[in-house]
Amino acid sequence: MEMLFNCKLSKFMGGGTLNSIACKCVFLLVAVLVLRALLLPSSPVFGGVEWSNIVYIRNKSPSFGFGVRQDKFLEVPQIVWGLNNQKIAFARACLTARMLNRTLLMPSLSASLFYKEIDLLQPISFDKVFQFDKFNALCSGFVQLGRYSDLLNRTQVLEMQKGSGRKWTVERDLDQLRQHSSVSFDDHEVIRIVGKNPFLWHDHWPVKDYAKVFECLLLIDEIAQEADRVVSRIRAVGSEVLGNTESMEVQHENDRSSFQPLPYVAVHMRIEIDWMIHCKKLEQRLSTNQICSSKKEIMERVGSIIGLKTPVVVYLAVADKLLKNSSVLEGWEEGFLPFEKKKLGVDGIYSKYPYLIQSAIDYEVCLRADIFVGNSFSTFSSLIVLERTQKMIRMGVNNMCGTDVRWPSYAYNIPGESNGPMRWVTNMSDSSLQAISYGTNHISC
Repeated sequence: MEMLFNCKLSKFMGGGTLNSIACKCVFLLVAVLVLRALLLPSSPVFGGVEWSNIVYIRNKSPSFGFGVRQDKFLEVPQIVWGLNNQKIAFARACLTARMLNRTLLMPSLSASLFYKEIDLLQPISFDKVFQFDKFNALCSGFVQLGRYSDLLNRTQVLEMQKGSGRKWTVERDLDQLRQHSSVSFDDHEVIRIVGKNPFLWHDHWPVKDYAKVFECLLLIDEIAQEADRVVSRIRAVGSEVLGNTESMEVQHENDRSSFQPLPYVAVHMRIEIDWMIHCKKLEQRLSTNQICSSKKEIMERVGSIIGLKTPVVVYLAVADKLLKNSSVLEGWEEGFLPFEKKKLGVDGIYSKYPYLIQSAIDYEVCLRADIFVGNSFSTFSSLIVLERTQKMIRMGVNNMCGTDVRWPSYAYNIPGESNGPMRWVTNMSDSSLQAISYGTNHISC
């Protein structure tokens, strides 16, 4: 203050240039100190922002809208059940981590169905099925996967118990997530969720959020190439049987002509022993007769698809080991040429892998089919239709329920026009994944 007074006095008395420069410096320093005192509280933390010598450090606060934090993590239990239940569980874990503004530690999947195979809950790493780096690249800023090697292990893991039972409502679950996303829990590097399989957690996110996660899931090259081999074999066999080696010219959305190999129909044929037991109980509980379908009913409805040109190859995606008999190839109408893995000559491809990989290959084969027919109460079928719906949306299809639309899907368990299967697209505006997770007979078409 004495220096400031001298500067004023010097200025009043017409001091020299040197004194004038010195005074300007003093005034500048004082101005900075005054601004710092006015703008910064004495406490080091303000609204989750730490200040240290006027250096801005965002800390201890969720950064919603700024991307996913990569220094805080969420750990979830091993993911179990079928492939598509596991995909839903994985997406739900990702969206849970997103709500907590944390990176999801790469979870362990299950290579086997624990109630069907001896090697119970055989674990398999996520990156042995799906591409880790590609997932993070495609979902950047939305959700994030991390590795355990990313951990600093400087703080104790906080365990978060997921509730269960009738008393644990959607509202209570949401309150728990909101509580754990608060600043008070940010001292913990890792929050570990303990409890039931993520597939059974309460759902708080719209279909479009799940769809975004699913779009980022790409199979590793080895599995994708196996699916390529199966699809190539289906088309080649079709050409051989039909005696037609010429490709058919099709028109794409960009109005340029290209060549499409011989088309095929993929049918997810749910007639296995375990499914028939499950669907009968479900029909009784829901008081409906539109869940179970016999082999005969499936064949009749596929054969009644309006506008389907024959002869046509039909690939049957079916769990061979769980069938009562091997008669799925018998009884089809003339012009329908059914093939399953063994008749197609690709059973050797599938036999090299555990259940999860086999299912992933079949999923890709059905996804790429020109026409897909499935069961609306099957998670496998439902996720395929979701992806095919997304594909039509990207292509700019306006009337997805039209008769001449590209990539159509059908539900054989629901009767449609002329006793054929009902046209099926996913309602992308649904507020939750309930219809896809547990099935429905209210399909958009």
